[in-house]
Amino acid sequence: MAATSTGAAASSSSSSIAPSLSRYESQKRRDWNTFGQYLRNHRPPLSLSQCSSSHVLEFLRYLDQFGKTKAWGSLDALIGRLRAAYEENGGKPESNPFGARAIRLYLREVREVQSKARGISYEKKKRKKQQQQQQQQQHDQHHPPPPPAAA
Repeated sequence: MAATSTGAAASSSSSSIAPSLSRYESQKRRDWNTFGQYLRNHRPPLSLSQCSSSHVLEFLRYLDQFGKTKAWGSLDALIGRLRAAYEENGGKPESNPFGARAIRLYLREVREVQSKARGISYEKKKRKKQQQQQQQQQHDQHHPPPPPAAA
């Protein structure tokens, strides 16, 4: 009976010794599972080898359509995790759809739209600064400094 309790204790301690996944690894696993669900639900269902950059774009637009991209934070980070997970799950690096040019262009386009939506674009800031400098110069021309006080 002592051997049985020792065996049970050993098995429970070995499971508690197993390292927990880092936050990055946990998120990567969740992202990969979500992408896998997308592939399974696709009509017709897709295998990993059939997946192309157009499917990745469709997946990203699907997430965006339902407001799910906000839950992932930066799309760059999501694509980075999925790119790594693709290769970890048997995908070949040279055929990784997450590293395709179309995806990089899409991400650049999203970054540009987001930066414009956040506020004043660089051109507007530059123009505003030039206008302020011109106004200061005009003010200085019309209002010369007072003469120094005599001591």
